[in-house]
Amino acid sequence: MNRSAVSYKNHRFPPQIIAQAVWLYFRFPLSLRLVEEMLLERGIVVSYETIRRWGRKFGAAYAKQQRRKRPSRKDIWHLDEVVITIGGRKHWLWRAVDQDGYVLDEIVQARRNTKAAKRLLVRLLKKQGLAPKRIITDKLRSYGAARRDVMPTVEHRSHKGLNNRAENSHLPVRKRERVMQGFRSAGGLQRFISIFSAIKNHFVPPHQKHSALAIQLYRIRAMAQWKAAARAVS
Repeated sequence: MNRSAVSYKNHRFPPQIIAQAVWLYFRFPLSLRLVEEMLLERGIVVSYETIRRWGRKFGAAYAKQQRRKRPSRKDIWHLDEVVITIGGRKHWLWRAVDQDGYVLDEIVQARRNTKAAKRLLVRLLKKQGLAPKRIITDKLRSYGAARRDVMPTVEHRSHKGLNNRAENSHLPVRKRERVMQGFRSAGGLQRFISIFSAIKNHFVPPHQKHSALAIQLYRIRAMAQWKAAARAVS
């Protein structure tokens, strides 16, 4: 999304309120109506439909301006897929996270086969700019076939017990799925997770930050960067 394409012009609410509403909706497992209620408690009267429109218009612009983690050749990619039913039809959300649980990419596809796995790997290579040290997957054979075609020199470990990091990364989306009472379309799911995961990456401290003080300082800096991103969208 081009930054100049998004503007607060003709919005009667200031950027701070819009950014706060978008942050609440994507950062926490809250429905649009709950975000509406939380804003109302603060004296801000806005409908949940307006919050929905804010999320679609500004969410991607905010997320795009957050810093991305720098790729490394020492990275380990954990790949997994989870089924999500949309309109009575099965879709597969394919996800890649690194050794720290940082979401690298996600893609909604209608198939669970080698072609779908290959598409994920090609997107990852293009987005990261370099191959990882290793990929770890469950025992789905499609990963091995795709890896041999796309990155044949990269080590591949296929074991369900080694892939808990990727499997656990599905849990936040599962929570949102329940709160939202399901997703309405594959395109809507793709738009949502692209913003949701970027914001999650931004606010979740790296694993090496163990102390409570280090985590608090990290989150304070993350919030300052989020507010700066809101001001940059003008």
